[in-house]
Amino acid sequence: MLSRSALVTAFLLATAPLCACTPVTAQNGFLPVSAELRPQDVKVGEDTRTTVMSKLGSPSATGAFDKDTWYYISQTSDKLAYLHPKIKTRTVVTIHFAKDEKVTEVKAIELKDGYDLAYAKRETPTRGRELSWVEQLLGNIGRGGVLPNQDNDPGQRPGGGGGAGRP
Repeated sequence: MLSRSALVTAFLLATAPLCACTPVTAQNGFLPVSAELRPQDVKVGEDTRTTVMSKLGSPSATGAFDKDTWYYISQTSDKLAYLHPKIKTRTVVTIHFAKDEKVTEVKAIELKDGYDLAYAKRETPTRGRELSWVEQLLGNIGRGGVLPNQDNDPGQRPGGGGGAGRP
């Protein structure tokens, strides 16, 4: 039979890896000041930029091409050890303003409304050819910097002519 301290030690050693894998929850983006202030409570036609700013604070972002659109973005994610974070919730609330600064539309977009983008794994080729490290090293010999007084110095005319007022 094992002693009581040996059983406790075995239990702690067996459960220690499980404790290390507890996910860390992170809240990013817009956080309302209090629970009763939510972007969905903004009234269309009644609220203005000033009242929205006083209720919700500064937006997370404004429209790049339309400064009359404000975005309030929030996200909750869990990160487990070294793995990429797993997004639990994401909300993007857009508030559109008219020219008279009154709210014309409030729309909330949830995580389920989004979709994943398929990224192309291909590479874009560049012009020219790739040089080996030996070609790069030997190609610079005689191009200035290595040998002094070369005619291809960008600050001088070819052939050593100095121009007006220079010898």
